[in-house]
Amino acid sequence: MSVLVTGAAGFIGFHLSRRLLDRGTPVIGLDNLNPYYDPALKRARLARLEEQASHLGVPFALIQAGLEDQAAVEAAFRGEAPDGSQLPPGRPERVVNLAAQAGVRYSLSNPSAYIQANLVGFGHILEGCRHHGVTHLVYASSSSVYGGNTSLPFSEHQGVDHPVSLYAASKKANELMAHSYSHLYALPATGLRFFTVYGPWGRPDMALFLFTRAMLAGEPINVFNEGRMVRDFTYIDDIIESLVRVLDKPATPDPSFDAMAPDAASSWAPHRVFNIGNSHPTPLMDYIEALEQALGIKAEKRFLPLQPGDVLATAADTAALEAWTGFLPNTPVQEGVTRFVAWYREFYGV
Repeated sequence: MSVLVTGAAGFIGFHLSRRLLDRGTPVIGLDNLNPYYDPALKRARLARLEEQASHLGVPFALIQAGLEDQAAVEAAFRGEAPDGSQLPPGRPERVVNLAAQAGVRYSLSNPSAYIQANLVGFGHILEGCRHHGVTHLVYASSSSVYGGNTSLPFSEHQGVDHPVSLYAASKKANELMAHSYSHLYALPATGLRFFTVYGPWGRPDMALFLFTRAMLAGEPINVFNEGRMVRDFTYIDDIIESLVRVLDKPATPDPSFDAMAPDAASSWAPHRVFNIGNSHPTPLMDYIEALEQALGIKAEKRFLPLQPGDVLATAADTAALEAWTGFLPNTPVQEGVTRFVAWYREFYGV
């Protein structure tokens, strides 16, 4: 069985592809290597994947294209490069859609990027799954779908009707689009609401990366809402373990679903949505303190107001994930941050 991983050069896609290759699963990657953040880091991830695939003798092929490129996406589902040549892994049987235009603040100034990648592009993924017999689609949603909800912890049973950014709205739209295809075409689909993912090979636009770079350069760090924020920081290894277990267990209809009293967490269709979080919300100032200890540097802090589109706190109820997969993310923040710092120092030689 081969797996199509979109966003294979991205943070989560890279780690997932490594895990799949390690267990002997051929991978077709699709990524446009866009400059939203440093493409050199994306190329470095791809180089590691190609080296690993060669060493293990497990097929890995990359199509450099975005989800908006319908012809390239269609070719990936046929197991072909855009030029029509056959890819070594062959036609994918399962799909993990991690490609998207990420970031909340970026959506304020570049909304069209989210419309094209997260909505039009996801439509191409759904059509590919529909027409090529895909047995399970796993796709990235986000904790941001909970929007203005302040009832913690966030549960899949709660409604997600009040997004506070276009990014969040696009992720909720993905869940609705996937559900309709599950209903209409019996496509097993599982959406994963990731909660603030961090760790080695992470995204340079995320707080941990930005803080580390600034602190090592002797520069102040920007701390929004005067530091009065809480996040359910989730270590990348826990994300990948959860993701793989979900991938291996396709969504099924919920036999207890009651259309007279519908539950947002389930469906009569083969569609599920799960939170993936650490279930131990951490105040932002504690997160910064963990980084200060790992670096051995005291941060100079520039306190700023809350930014548009941000929320004050996130916390994941992961009972459904544990019941479905038998796994619960559990890496402590201090341990995860220390691992990130070790990688950062080695990768950047600082």
